[in-house]
Amino acid sequence: MSQSDTATQSPPSQTSPRAWIGYVVPMVVFSALTAIEGQPLGIPYPFLYIFKAIVVTATLVMGRKLWKEIVWNPRHLLLGLLVGLAVFVEWIVVDKFTPHFMGKRTAFNPFRDIDQAALRYVFLIVRFYGLVVMVPLMEELFWRSFLIRWLTDPDFKSISMTGWSWSAFGMVAGIFALSHPEWLAAAICAVAYGLLLRKTGSLFSCVVAHAFTNLLLGIYILAAHAYTLW
Repeated sequence: MSQSDTATQSPPSQTSPRAWIGYVVPMVVFSALTAIEGQPLGIPYPFLYIFKAIVVTATLVMGRKLWKEIVWNPRHLLLGLLVGLAVFVEWIVVDKFTPHFMGKRTAFNPFRDIDQAALRYVFLIVRFYGLVVMVPLMEELFWRSFLIRWLTDPDFKSISMTGWSWSAFGMVAGIFALSHPEWLAAAICAVAYGLLLRKTGSLFSCVVAHAFTNLLLGIYILAAHAYTLW
C-alpha cells in the first residue's frame, strides 16, 4: 500500500467539521425553528412545535454515534437528580426577580388555545418529550460535551470530560445565559451542570440533571399555569 493510500484511509482531523457536525446541527436546527415559531406564518404553534420535534429528533438520530458518550452509571444518578432539583428551584425563584431583556417565550396555553382534546394531548405529549428527552440530549451533547471542550482546544476529542478550561466554562455559561430569556437563572443552571460534569466526569449525570429540571418545570408550568416559562 502506498503512502498516498494510507493517507486517504486515515481518519479525519478532530478539528474538521466532520468531527463536530453531529453536536452542532441539532442545536442549529432547533434554534432556527424556534425563531420561526415567533413569526406570523399562519401555522398554529402546536403544529410548528411537533414539526420541530420531529426534525430535531431526526438530526439527533443521524448523529446517534455520539450517544455513546452518555454512559449509564447508577453512582451518578442520585447526584444528577439532586442537581436537577436544585436548578429547578433556583430557576423558579431567581426568574421572579430578574428583568427580562433577552426576548420572550411563546407562553402558549394548550388548555385555552387548543379546542380539540386529541390535539391538545398529542401536543402535551410531544411538548414533554421535547422538554425531558430531546432538549437535554441535544443541549448536553452541544454545551457540555462539544462546546466547553472545543473552546478549550479545537482538537476537542483530545480533552476529557473534566479536562476543559475554566475560561471555557465561563464562556459556555455566558453564551447559555444569553440564549435564554431567563438569562440569570440560565447562567446559574449552566454553572451547576458544568460543576456537576467537573465532579463526575459523566455526561450521563448532566443529562439526568437537565431532564429532571425540565420535567419538574413542565409539571410546575401546568400546575401553576406559568406558561411564560415554555
